[in-house]
Amino acid sequence: MTARFRLPAEWEPQAAVVIAWPCAGTDWAPRLPRIEIAYVALAAAIARFEPVLVCVADASVRERAARLLAEAGVDMGHLRFVEVAYDDTWLRDSGPLTLTDGAAFRLVDFRFTGWGGKFEGGCDDRLIEALIARGVFRAAEHRRIDWALEGGAIESDGNGTILTTWRCLHQRHPQMSRDEMSTMLKESFGAERVLWLDYGYLQGDDTDAHIDTLARFAPDDAIVLQTCDDPTDPHYEELARMHEEIANLRTADGRAYRLHSLPWPRAIIDDGRRLASSYANYLIVNDAVVMPAYGDAADAHAAEVVAAAHPEREVVAVDARPLIWQNGSVHCLTMQLPANLLAASGKA
Repeated sequence: MTARFRLPAEWEPQAAVVIAWPCAGTDWAPRLPRIEIAYVALAAAIARFEPVLVCVADASVRERAARLLAEAGVDMGHLRFVEVAYDDTWLRDSGPLTLTDGAAFRLVDFRFTGWGGKFEGGCDDRLIEALIARGVFRAAEHRRIDWALEGGAIESDGNGTILTTWRCLHQRHPQMSRDEMSTMLKESFGAERVLWLDYGYLQGDDTDAHIDTLARFAPDDAIVLQTCDDPTDPHYEELARMHEEIANLRTADGRAYRLHSLPWPRAIIDDGRRLASSYANYLIVNDAVVMPAYGDAADAHAAEVVAAAHPEREVVAVDARPLIWQNGSVHCLTMQLPANLLAASGKA
């Protein structure tokens, strides 16, 4: 039987994680010193376990990023820099979604529209092509798909199931039915089925309810989900309905998923605006999970839940409060590359 291309689960072996360094040309400019500190902490956490490919806008940004990371004691042998143009730093949504058949790779390159036209995204839409041109990857098929989709909008269990939200994909493609979009996702990712959530959102999230802020697949038929236990909070009813939806989902062989419920952090308000503080927006790397923390009493409980869902992985918390000012967190800023995809050398 011929092996099929599939989208690996995030907990499968990785070659590296890609990030893009914040600079004056991004929306981080008003708070650049603070966000650079957060980025150093994020890169340092990842580099403990695997290489980090750091996209930089130009030579001066590269020099500054390298200096800050070196001063923080990050293992520079685990860092690689590549100069490339980008509009902003949300690589979960503009970076490569990589399929594999066990031997070869396919870089799936969807159209990036700035989250449904909310923001400029022309450079981000060409990011994958630019990385290929700079020799970042081993030989891999590049498949451009003229259909709007961000990586944060989907979850894969690595075994043929995609999890997504109707709110997000309907906003991107209001003319398409659920069945039509399911077919597109299955054909694009070599999947066998698509599970949809109708409920779930976070105030301060401008992605229209990306799944990676709400619910995540975990090994052995499990789902980690964000919950809200405060009946006075405006998220309470919506996340309760999402919990019910997820409890009613079934695995491919008809069994209920094991659920790991994340606690609810207290509201974080910035200049009158509530920020999207979700514990579900964590990044799985080799031997660890890098989890957002919010200086909240619930941080420790969240780490316990993540550890239970991902046993034998160290849970490393990073302060995500500076990150959520721009409406995303740890997972939103990163994109993992499957093992053996990264080229040993190139024009980066």
